[in-house]
Amino acid sequence: MSAIRILHTADLHLDSPFEGLGASKASLRRGEQRDLLGRIARLAIDEKVDLVLFAGDLLDSDNSFYETGEEMIRTFSRIPVPVFISPGNHDYYSERSPYSRLKLPENIHVFTSQTIEHCELPDLGARVYGAAFTEPRCGALLRGFRAVRSEGVANILCLHGEVGARDSVYDPISEEDLAGSGMDYAALGHIHKPSGLRRAGATWYSWPGCPEGRGFDETGEKTVSIVELDGESCSLRTVSVAGRRYETLEVDVSAADPLLAIHTQLPDETVRDIYRIVLTGETDAPPDLRRLHENLGEFFFELQLRDATRMRRSVWEKAGDDSLRGLFLYKLRARYDAAKTDEERVNIEQAARWGLAALDNREEVVRHDDP
Repeated sequence: MSAIRILHTADLHLDSPFEGLGASKASLRRGEQRDLLGRIARLAIDEKVDLVLFAGDLLDSDNSFYETGEEMIRTFSRIPVPVFISPGNHDYYSERSPYSRLKLPENIHVFTSQTIEHCELPDLGARVYGAAFTEPRCGALLRGFRAVRSEGVANILCLHGEVGARDSVYDPISEEDLAGSGMDYAALGHIHKPSGLRRAGATWYSWPGCPEGRGFDETGEKTVSIVELDGESCSLRTVSVAGRRYETLEVDVSAADPLLAIHTQLPDETVRDIYRIVLTGETDAPPDLRRLHENLGEFFFELQLRDATRMRRSVWEKAGDDSLRGLFLYKLRARYDAAKTDEERVNIEQAARWGLAALDNREEVVRHDDP
C-alpha cells in the first residue's frame, strides 16, 4: 500500500446566521466563510494531497445562498484530486438540498444514502466509503458494517457522526464499530472540538473540529487536518485556515482602572477577531461599559463586554453610617444576608450599585449589558 495524503475537514456550516453580530457584519462573515473554501482548496494544492474529505455539515442548512453554491462549484473545480462529501445533520441530503440541485464538478462525489457505499480509486490504491444523513436525525450507520479487505488497498471512511454517545440521534458511533469496520482511516465530523488522532483496533480515526469559529462556544485557533496514511502507520498534522477567531478574555479590575487593566492583558493583533471581555474582581462602582467600548472597539472586528464584578466588601462596611447612604446600604445588607440563593444576592448587589449611582449622580450601568 502506497502512502496516501488526505485533507480532512468538517463542520464549516457555510451560511450560518451569525445572530450575535449586526446584519452588516453577519453578511460579511458569511462572505468570509465562502473564502474559507478557497483557502482549503489552496491548501489541498500546496500540500499535494491525494484526497479531500468533507465529513458533514459543510452547509449550515438546506437553505443556502446562491453565492455559496456558485463558490462551491468554482472552488471544487480548482481542486485537482477527488473530493468526497458525506452530508450531516445540518446539510442532510434530500431532493431540495444544494447537493442535488447544483451541477458539481466531476471530481466531487456526494454520498446520498444512509447505506454505506464506496468508490474505487484504483490509481490511488484506495476505496472511499461513506453515507449521508437524509434527515436531521440519523441512526447508527456504521453499526454491523465491515468493509472487504484487499491486499494493497486502503479503506478510508468519510462519515458524519457522534463517537462515544450511545443514545445520540446523530449517527452514534462506538469504538467497537470503528474497530470492526475494516477501515484504515475514518474521517469523521460533527463534534466541533478536534479529537486528535485516535485508534480503535486497526482503525485510525479522528474528527478535525470546525475550521473557523462561529461563536463564543468555539473560541481559539481552529484547523483542518492533513493525514498521512502509510500501511499500518498514520500521522496527523493540523493547519489553520481561519480568517478570524473568537476569544474570551477575563480581566480582574480590582486593583486598576478597567481600561488600563484591559490594555495590560490584551494580546497583540486582535483587530480581525471577535472578543468577549469579562470584567471580574471587586469594585466600588460598576465599570462604565459604554466608555470602555468607545475606547476599545477599534481594536476588534467585534467586541462584547460583560460585567461580572462584585461590590467591594468595604462598601458594605459603610452600612449603618448616620447618612442616607448608610441607611440605604444597611437595609440592602440585611436583605443580602437573608438571601437564600446566589441569584438573589447578585440582584441585591446590583440594586445597591444602582442606588449608589443615583446617590452620586452617576449614570446607572446595567449588569451584563453590551453597549
